[in-house]
Amino acid sequence: MERSPLRRRRLMVGLAIAVSTVTVSALAPSAFAAPSRQVIPGSMPQWEGQAHPLSNTSTSDQIGFGVLLGMRNSSAAVATLQKISDPTSASYGKWLTNAQFRAQFAPSASDVNTVKDWLTKQGFRVTKTLTSGMYVEASGTAGQIEKTFATTVKNFSYQGKTVRANSSALSFPAGTPAAVTGVISGVLGIDQGAQLHKPADMEPGPPAGERFGVDPCSDYFGQKVATDKPSAYGKKQPYAVCGYGPQQYQSAYGESSLLRAGIDGRGVTVAITDAYAAPTILADAQKYNQVHGQPLFKPGQFSQITPGPDGYDLIDDCGASGWYGEETLDVEAVHAMAPGAKVVYVGGSDCSSGLDDAWAETIDNHVADIITNSWTDGTDDINTLSQDYVDFYTEFSLEAALTGITVNFSSGDAGDRTVGGTDPASKSVEFPADSPYVTGVGGTSVAIGKNGQRIWEHGWQSSYSLLTNGAWDPAPPGTYSSGGGGGTSVLYAQPFYQRGKVPTSISEYFGGKTPMRAVPDISMPGDPNTGFEVGQTQVFPEGTHWDQYRIGGTSLSSPLLAGVVAVADQFSHRKLGFMNPLYYKLLNTPALNDITAPTSPLAEVRTNFANSVDNTQGKTYQLQTIDVQSTTIHSKRGYDDETGVGSPGGLLFFLGLPIAALLH
Repeated sequence: MERSPLRRRRLMVGLAIAVSTVTVSALAPSAFAAPSRQVIPGSMPQWEGQAHPLSNTSTSDQIGFGVLLGMRNSSAAVATLQKISDPTSASYGKWLTNAQFRAQFAPSASDVNTVKDWLTKQGFRVTKTLTSGMYVEASGTAGQIEKTFATTVKNFSYQGKTVRANSSALSFPAGTPAAVTGVISGVLGIDQGAQLHKPADMEPGPPAGERFGVDPCSDYFGQKVATDKPSAYGKKQPYAVCGYGPQQYQSAYGESSLLRAGIDGRGVTVAITDAYAAPTILADAQKYNQVHGQPLFKPGQFSQITPGPDGYDLIDDCGASGWYGEETLDVEAVHAMAPGAKVVYVGGSDCSSGLDDAWAETIDNHVADIITNSWTDGTDDINTLSQDYVDFYTEFSLEAALTGITVNFSSGDAGDRTVGGTDPASKSVEFPADSPYVTGVGGTSVAIGKNGQRIWEHGWQSSYSLLTNGAWDPAPPGTYSSGGGGGTSVLYAQPFYQRGKVPTSISEYFGGKTPMRAVPDISMPGDPNTGFEVGQTQVFPEGTHWDQYRIGGTSLSSPLLAGVVAVADQFSHRKLGFMNPLYYKLLNTPALNDITAPTSPLAEVRTNFANSVDNTQGKTYQLQTIDVQSTTIHSKRGYDDETGVGSPGGLLFFLGLPIAALLH
């Protein structure tokens, strides 16, 4: 059993966000009204042909939604980003202030007011307008939505759930001014894709307990060898680690001497976005810090931005308490790598549009210098995601990059999504990690020795064999399980920083003459068996209490990298901001650990409680084969689509970043 908590922010693929888009006119908006209803292209949910209609949604039900306003001069915004983020440019690092971004690229105040006035005239209540004006949130009854957008809001049975959505394409009313239709570039949230809950749900208590990193396990790689278990690949294999602690990761990635010198991320703020909020998070993190000899959070060093105890929605559908482990991992991992940085946790009201809104507001309000996001959509299929949803993330991630915010997204825990190469037609990367304006963070397997040294590091792609009747079954390498996400995007063309760096075999994997965006950009530990030991309050058979367990996934990779970047910001005496051009500048230099596949099979033995909690039902044993190369992504010299440019190369990484930034 793997233990990696990467959350799918959607309740089910293709349902949580409205599938709708408006083609924004290249001409300036005019005062002339459209003579008839204007259909919003792509706003018909594509999944409904596979669903069973149940009933109409009550016309009195309240529905929250949002309208996305297109950026002005988006091509100029991209050109500006290339100049200010390219280490070879004289303009490098001249990030825009929020005011400069709004003045140059955000919708004009008059456009925002026009849209708000139009929404109000349709009977909707405008509930929030983001500072940039790029997103306006509103609410109204299902009846008002049906009248305005000429649709019927229905309930459907789909994949075992009851979901709500518009049953026909959305359209603007006849007579809607072009000043409105020409500015709105998407409508999100009507097709919610989950059972509608009343707002003001109470969050549940601590989640059910689990224990991973079960003895026999090792304190460091190779400490204990499974001499009592069958050999594999011609020898007895070591037991997996119980879970690496902060000092081990700090040492392996070159931070120990920096931390002793006070280079610990102080002066830098890292934001974490997830859904919901663990009620015991600060106490859990402080106890973890005490147990592991880490600096405690000082007053004001950790804070949360949340809807409050009665502001949550979709509690059951999202598995609210399951997100607590995600927050705990993120907070403890960031603090482990950057114990001096401020940490701000931003919790969405749900795992659907509430998380989208929280993420966008974190950028729009410039809450932090670095934002880490350990969640994905599981696909980059535009028919599943919808163009307006993609546009939403593209716009706000571009704003983040322009204003000097580092944004990390986990690349996923399913490798290339081909189930270990057995289903090649399903090959895909995971959105939003493939946005060209964020850093897609992949996963590695890492061996850290007794003295904190990095013994080896390979890509994380794992297969397992189960100990059955005294033998490993299936024979090693066994059955593919999971791995860091990677591959070629079908949404985005190749960004400037990947030109000449990414092999054509990757950028043009799907054919065609246009090179495409490749993922990941860089990697950090993700393999659950070489993962992180975290501490969290959970509900166990013997009671509710704090305990530790080993955890991994690219949910770990992203916050670990966020902490490393926070230290790098302080060390470089500048906000490094949009990091991707720097990472690719350092490709094939000692600043990065160039990751390749093992030259001979590597394996280790994992111990599990059969019930995941205690020994009452005994233990099971698995043999993990590390970095199997059965998928369509492979770890090779130089850039590869399994680990990107590699992983930070220790102290040389921190030394290399400011040098690369000065080479222009």
